[in-house]
Amino acid sequence: MANEAGQRCAWAEGDPLMSAYHDNEWGVPVRESKALFAKLILDGFQAGLSWRTILYRRDGFLRAFEGFDPEVLARYGESDVARLLGDAGIIRSRAKINGAIGNAKAYLAMAEGGEDFATFIWNYTRGETIFHPGGDVPAKTALSERISADLKKRGFKFVGPVIVYAWMQAVGIVNDHAHDCPWRLR
Repeated sequence: MANEAGQRCAWAEGDPLMSAYHDNEWGVPVRESKALFAKLILDGFQAGLSWRTILYRRDGFLRAFEGFDPEVLARYGESDVARLLGDAGIIRSRAKINGAIGNAKAYLAMAEGGEDFATFIWNYTRGETIFHPGGDVPAKTALSERISADLKKRGFKFVGPVIVYAWMQAVGIVNDHAHDCPWRLR
């Protein structure tokens, strides 16, 4: 989409759903714990796949995982795993499904220990969005490696530094919109 302010990021062109995601969600700071958790789970399912694949199944994920409510998800048992493995509306990976359930338990353990997930995450940047200086966008950074390691220490799975960096972009911790993208300075 060309306009007087610039050009939308190239990855979001040519697909209406990707364009809408770019224009309305990607890079918008998310500061609510459960919303951050839900996006982290979706990014975990992206491992080895394209974001487009996940985005096109997002509604199926939200339905199948009951909105990624950590209190509900943490109680899932083997019958729930079997149900999810039979759901064609999601990515049917036992490891990723079990990872999501374990992540809900890790999230709740943090909360029970007095650690708010949003505060924990945003403290890495003192509550500020990091603007990418330009040039090539990295797949991971020293910060995503640190957050990944800290999440893993707390019991999270499917939170490698590449997944964490993609998640940081999605939730506005990092702003990697192209410099001429009109959404960079929203």
